[in-house]
Amino acid sequence: MAEVDPQEFFALFAAERRADPYPHYRKWRERLPVAAPAERMFVVSGLAEATQVLRDPAFGHPEPEYLDPADRLPDQPVDESGRVVRAFLSLNPPDHTRLRRLVAKAFTPRMVERLAPRIEQIAADLIDRAPPEFDVMTALAKPLPVEVIAELLGVPLDDRERFAEWSHAMARALDPPFLQSPETVEPAVRARQSFVAYFRELAGHRRREPGDDLLSALVAVSDAGDVLSEGELLVTLTLLLIAGHETTTNLIGNGVLALLHHPGGLRPAAEAPDRVVEETLRYDSPVQLTARTALRDTTLGTSAVPSGSQVIVLLGAANRDPATGADPESFDPSREPGRHLAFGQGIHFCLGAPLARLEGRIAFRELARRRPELRLAGTPQWNPTTTLRGLSSLPVA
Repeated sequence: MAEVDPQEFFALFAAERRADPYPHYRKWRERLPVAAPAERMFVVSGLAEATQVLRDPAFGHPEPEYLDPADRLPDQPVDESGRVVRAFLSLNPPDHTRLRRLVAKAFTPRMVERLAPRIEQIAADLIDRAPPEFDVMTALAKPLPVEVIAELLGVPLDDRERFAEWSHAMARALDPPFLQSPETVEPAVRARQSFVAYFRELAGHRRREPGDDLLSALVAVSDAGDVLSEGELLVTLTLLLIAGHETTTNLIGNGVLALLHHPGGLRPAAEAPDRVVEETLRYDSPVQLTARTALRDTTLGTSAVPSGSQVIVLLGAANRDPATGADPESFDPSREPGRHLAFGQGIHFCLGAPLARLEGRIAFRELARRRPELRLAGTPQWNPTTTLRGLSSLPVA
């Protein structure tokens, strides 16, 4: 393991590298697959080491903190003992196991698959309404996942625009603290408060009048008498909103951009959209990094990791490790789908992966069928975020 200057690590996320961080990831990975830029802080960029962190129960999350009532944010969910309520993605077993099992019973593969005809209709309508010159993000990549997750949850049509605004604001606050500023944190807090208040009211309505939607299923789900508390329901909905909207938006935008730079253009998306989805996830992952905490003294590769250490996993770097396949720095939509960490690994593997893959597959296929001659018509612009990597605009004609 190598110790490095912290500024060298922070430079990986500099604004001028946002359009293409991968050459810098490659240099870092080749020299420092496990690095220590600060005391009790480790950065992992190699595939083997990243996979170990994601799968090894020695790495997890800090226990939820106890908050004095005076220190709580408005509408912040806490349990009866005063602990902050977190989504299962940020919990360790057995809490993680219990909550994920409950959510999985409501968010079933059958529920996802039955959305396919509706997703196809939404995608076709959005593409057909777009003028000859348009922005892929505004016309397709942003509205499609919003429509889908809103329909899945049973959100009224008139509320979907603010639904998307809340999601975008909360997603900006997912970056590590050293990459955030008050300009991102404060809007995220306000958006979360509005979101929680909205869904607290909507969940109450679904309890009284259940519908055929995921929110009604989550309100009613039980396992041997165990149910989701109100706080658990609300943080689960927040997770589903961001994971089901922002990441899929980025998957679509990143994939279309990669296709438009590829010699085959959109043709691979018409012929094998499932391969385009997997190659996009590997080549330009919508989620670039994640973090874990060492729950006990352990090792990472040959490095000793003390209990309590923070471990940052650079998924974007690990997904281009040569261990993922030949010529990993190239976008090859004909590539046989192989190893990538875009949806994580182990117990925290993304519960919404089937939905994201379905939406991506349909979006790529419909765009290729309906606009086969699409080309870039300007300079793409990237969102000012690091954890979630995606475009703010993608002009085409």
